[in-house]
Amino acid sequence: MTTTLRPTAAEQRTAHGGRSRPYEVCVNSRPVGGIHLSADDRFGTSVGRIVRLHIDEADRHRGRGTVAALAAEEVLRHWGCSRAELSIPAGAEPARSLAAALGYTERSRGMAKAVATVPALPAGSAARPIGTAEYPAWEAAAKEGYIQSLVERGMGRAEARAKSEADHASALPDGPRTAHTALRLLAHDGVDVGALWVRLRDPNGSGAFVFDVEVGSGHRGRGHGRTLMRVAERECLAAGVDRIALNVFSDNTPALRLYESLGYETTEIHFYKPLL
Repeated sequence: MTTTLRPTAAEQRTAHGGRSRPYEVCVNSRPVGGIHLSADDRFGTSVGRIVRLHIDEADRHRGRGTVAALAAEEVLRHWGCSRAELSIPAGAEPARSLAAALGYTERSRGMAKAVATVPALPAGSAARPIGTAEYPAWEAAAKEGYIQSLVERGMGRAEARAKSEADHASALPDGPRTAHTALRLLAHDGVDVGALWVRLRDPNGSGAFVFDVEVGSGHRGRGHGRTLMRVAERECLAAGVDRIALNVFSDNTPALRLYESLGYETTEIHFYKPLL
């Protein structure tokens, strides 16, 4: 039997070179499922995504998903992608096993928590808004950290720098006065030890999203990351938001343990694979 992908709609293009298209998964021309692919221009058009893959119940456990995913990778290579990514909901063990069998590596996790009570801050710790005088230094550091994360995903440094500039301009159009945004500095015993960026209204879902938590290099290992997350939860409740989400790299074991200890649960796991 031959498993193939058959387009079901015209290819969609974006202004920045991204592209996407849905396909039927067919066995000897008989539809058995569907798959949607994109060249994700959020991280450069060399990054392709398997956005969605499903096989009909009657045709599962026959290797249809494996062959469809391999065929999808060929489409992404044809599009010029050098890397494939996919996201799997937490608890979807069959999909996770398939990703592992196909050579995908876990990169990061989406986590979330329902916030109900205002957490107390440790004695000596206090948070304050990032003001206009402090904003330029914070912004420069945040942009550089974002550039580095994009480069690690395979994007060229020049392209990463341009994207960092554009994304920060979009996310923070009014700097420290941007609506529905909390930018906070954390001080302990009068010394600044870290910073926090939380979007209090997430347009792509419900609740808030933590963009950045950063503890100064000379102040790590002293519980300030936990305090910053408590600040994030306090900001959410003050804004009338009762759910907060974040993304954490899977190899950042200290951060994973911190979030788990604070009650955050994994909602989605993100994988990647080089397309050689």
